[in-house]
Amino acid sequence: MKPSRDIQTLIDIMARLRDPNGGCPWDLEQDFDSIKPHTIEEAYEVAEAIENKDFEELRDELGDLLFQPIYYAQMAKEKGEFDFGDIVYGISAKLIRRHPHVFGDLDTSDPVEVKKVWDGIKAEERAEKAARQAHPEKPTGYLDDIPRGQPALMRADKLAKRAARIGFDFAGPAQAAEKLHEELTELQDEMNADAPKERLHEELGDLLFAVASLARKLNIDPETALQDANAKFIRRFQHIEQGVAQQNKKLDETDFATLQSLWDEARLADKSKG
Repeated sequence: MKPSRDIQTLIDIMARLRDPNGGCPWDLEQDFDSIKPHTIEEAYEVAEAIENKDFEELRDELGDLLFQPIYYAQMAKEKGEFDFGDIVYGISAKLIRRHPHVFGDLDTSDPVEVKKVWDGIKAEERAEKAARQAHPEKPTGYLDDIPRGQPALMRADKLAKRAARIGFDFAGPAQAAEKLHEELTELQDEMNADAPKERLHEELGDLLFAVASLARKLNIDPETALQDANAKFIRRFQHIEQGVAQQNKKLDETDFATLQSLWDEARLADKSKG
């Protein structure tokens, strides 16, 4: 078997890897649950390549990510559930259905109108899905279809966005910021009262949810913002490491004042670049 630009080759490779007669022992042991963490990891590696503007790496990481649905499709095919062609057909049908202004008879070039149509079609799809999955003893809620497996900050953003569609929302960023200050005050009150960990856990969660809500009102993706903050922290900490090394010291033997001074140097350097 040789590499190819044809997607069928990748499908055939996956089938060979899962072939009980001569396939890969590791791949044969895998199931949906064991592959799921790899899918999440590959998605984050794609995001990191984009952040680094490393297009050669991005090409490779997109290949790794593309392999994930191929893997799931093969396992599903073995169970008689669906195959890769079903996945392609499903997403093709969905994109055509959700873009009537491109593939249908809706005549508009207004992005706001397009977004309203998109949201309306998605709402219809959610209702149809709920009807298919409905159980008499388990009513379907307005927020139930937002995946629980998403990163918590991302899910908080999606939950608040969904609630905002029916008008349950802050008037603007200022009101969201007030809520953030309110939640911080409540957390500080619990800390001052030496509250049990369960109460601190709850109040901290409320604070983080308020942060996500403020980000949404500022039209900032909170997950990306936190990733950028993580990168900034690493960059500044590396400056500390370099400074300590230049003083022929070890990190764990350096006093806090020196560490803080080096951190401030890095912070000022960042500000001067901005």
